Amino acid sequence: MRIIDSPTAAGLGLRRGLLPQLLAMSGDAVDFLEVAPDNWIGVGGQFGEALAQLSARFPISAHGLSLSLGGTEPLDRELLARTREFNDRHEVFLYSEHLSYTSDDGQLYDLMPIPFTDEAIRHVAGRIRQVQDVLGRRIAVENVSYYAAPYQALAEIDFIDAVLAEADTDLLLDVNNLYVNSINHGYDPEQFLARLPADRIASYHIAGHYDEDIDLKVDTHGAPVKSDVWSLLASAYRRFGVRPTLLERDFNFPPLRELLDETDRIRAMQIGRPARDRPLEQAHAA
Repeated sequence: MRIIDSPTAAGLGLRRGLLPQLLAMSGDAVDFLEVAPDNWIGVGGQFGEALAQLSARFPISAHGLSLSLGGTEPLDRELLARTREFNDRHEVFLYSEHLSYTSDDGQLYDLMPIPFTDEAIRHVAGRIRQVQDVLGRRIAVENVSYYAAPYQALAEIDFIDAVLAEADTDLLLDVNNLYVNSINHGYDPEQFLARLPADRIASYHIAGHYDEDIDLKVDTHGAPVKSDVWSLLASAYRRFGVRPTLLERDFNFPPLRELLDETDRIRAMQIGRPARDRPLEQAHAA
């Protein structure tokens, strides 16, 4: 069983545009890599071989894109079955999905916000429980960035807390998404952190964003992490303890050394912080 022995771990997103650099990097450059299984399931040839080489050298986490946890269409059972096979083959230690929906009579190719209502809580929690049953493991859901709220009977934090409790699942806390939402929707990110259940935090994401205006930030994953996001990550570490933390970069790839400088910064921040003693395992009983 593949595990990360210590929550003091810094990872990097595995992207095809980075493959030559990732294949050439040393085995201690990062502590883990994260893949989107939707983009790799059934892929063979040189890309499939590259993934096999990297998953043999580095622990792998998986971050789904297409399950549409908030959608109304039936869950894609074929995708779930193939995801379970993928997770098993690559000994994935953590599987996560976005707390959003991505389909409505077909894929929308975007992460759409879920209405913050009691009805939506029950609906989403039920689908998460189904996913956990099929995958045979506990998963984590990620708080997403959003720019328009379709209907908010509840605050975002109340909605997330209720989904975690109702589904009995964990949270992948995306610190950049939290920062972007706090600016765009006018709330205090520290107060948001203070209301999260510490025992549900499984992992963290950080990424860069674009400053459209003083009160409008766009989550791009295409730039270095900004100072306010680093500060918010440090605050999360103080509140919840260190957990494996992933740097996301989806385009505008710099030389790998620049990305590794950011993962090294994560490692430096993690040293000396209190760490939860629960290792992330390949699978949990759902």
